[in-house]
Amino acid sequence: MSKTLRRIKTHRKAKNIINSFYDNDPLCLLIHYSCESFYEIKDGKTPRITSIAIKYLNTGQTKSFSIHKIAELKQIPIDQIDNNYDKLEKKMLNKFYKFVKKHKDYKWIHWNMRDINYGFEALKYRASILGAKKSNIKEENKFDLARLLIDKYGKGYSSHPRLPSILEMNNISSKHWLNGNAEAKAFEDKEYVKLHQSTLAKVDVMENILKTTAEENLKTKSNLRDIYGINPQGLFELAKDHWLYSLILIVFSTILGILITNWINGSS
Repeated sequence: MSKTLRRIKTHRKAKNIINSFYDNDPLCLLIHYSCESFYEIKDGKTPRITSIAIKYLNTGQTKSFSIHKIAELKQIPIDQIDNNYDKLEKKMLNKFYKFVKKHKDYKWIHWNMRDINYGFEALKYRASILGAKKSNIKEENKFDLARLLIDKYGKGYSSHPRLPSILEMNNISSKHWLNGNAEAKAFEDKEYVKLHQSTLAKVDVMENILKTTAEENLKTKSNLRDIYGINPQGLFELAKDHWLYSLILIVFSTILGILITNWINGSS
């Protein structure tokens, strides 16, 4: 398979997957979570989970799980959370996995939740350590929006870090947003509400990015070569995706056909 053909197939597959979310949106969820910074942990332990946010794609309703809300229910003061963290985190993860069990056939759309440092495996591992009940999400039901954007637009579609970069390019509001360093400081300062607000903000902006992408309105740094490749196949795919390029291709083909016909008639 040629490089161009591979690029076209990757682009087309990513586009179809993103469109499928809206074809079947009652069964789609967006998920993000916040945790202790894994860069600051010196003893090799997995980071503590502080909050998890899940948003229904079709209704926009958000379900969240957080240690400070569990603490409130247990009437534990917020400045005592660190003394009860294991108990609170276990309770939070039990509630989260109870939700997972009820939504096991849903599509779970995430941003870079791919490994034991940060991802579904990290959540499961924390649940195992604390003795919380777990429920599996099938691998085929996990969709990494970060990778889908790379597949659709090419690796250079935005600067690093990609998420804040794509937000800036598209003027997407990021109220309550905290970057990695700010989240780490909020954890150290026991600002659990601020962490939770940041988690909620991130599922909101993920939804905005997803919708803008599906509508073909996402602004990126990619050019047509990055997306489609430059050869007849790439031009054909471009024409299929955009009516204007399709019209240009038809006009060009018509003019070329007329010129060839005139040349043949003139030569005979």
